[in-house]
Amino acid sequence: MRVGRFREADLWVRFLSSSRGVNTAFAFGGSKSKRRFSGCLDQLNVVYFRIKTSRTGSFLTLQERTLLRGPMRLREDWQRFGIALNCLKFIEAFDVPPDSAEPAFSLATDLMDCLERADNTAGYLPTLFRGRFAFDQGYNVNFTSCATCGLPLDTAPHSFFQTRDGTIHCPDCPPPESSLRISQDGLRAFLLIQNTPPLSWMEEHVPPSVLRECARAIDAFVQYHVGLIWDEGRFRRV
Repeated sequence: MRVGRFREADLWVRFLSSSRGVNTAFAFGGSKSKRRFSGCLDQLNVVYFRIKTSRTGSFLTLQERTLLRGPMRLREDWQRFGIALNCLKFIEAFDVPPDSAEPAFSLATDLMDCLERADNTAGYLPTLFRGRFAFDQGYNVNFTSCATCGLPLDTAPHSFFQTRDGTIHCPDCPPPESSLRISQDGLRAFLLIQNTPPLSWMEEHVPPSVLRECARAIDAFVQYHVGLIWDEGRFRRV
């Protein structure tokens, strides 16, 4: 996710692990040792590391490594690279714990796959990613039935998303205060985001107006429940 120097030859590495979540470890000799870390510490790489805990348990060190894959296309496309970094900054700000690490890692690698393979990428992809990430981390929403009466929402012309409660309501039930109106196409898009990998979101060619509708709701939902907002190039707590 990020790499920085803390002594002449040593580096610190901020990473997302499928078992440990978001962590920081030290790569001693990482800026000079071509044998130990050559090519592995570039941003966005997927790497297998053996990680060792210090004797006092106060820090982690990176040991043996195997580069599994590194992105090519998104590093040559500033827009794709920017999307990737924005999503990684969100993951880092979210601070994923070990018990939620596996779905976070899986979604992050699915995003990289999307950015490598998709013919086109939508400007709303980072926002859609934040919504899916929050859903996977326990802030899930039932997009199939009304939270008030239980009516299946696929039969309703539109619905209302109460972002503060994380609930969806049909038009026959009085919408809670500050609810956002969601079209039937928007509801289908939310189910796509919730249940499929990011590449599918791009391949379905969801209309921009529907993506804007979903993005507006996701921004409000994430800000209220996760407490993160994008501000001046970083995510901050609100």
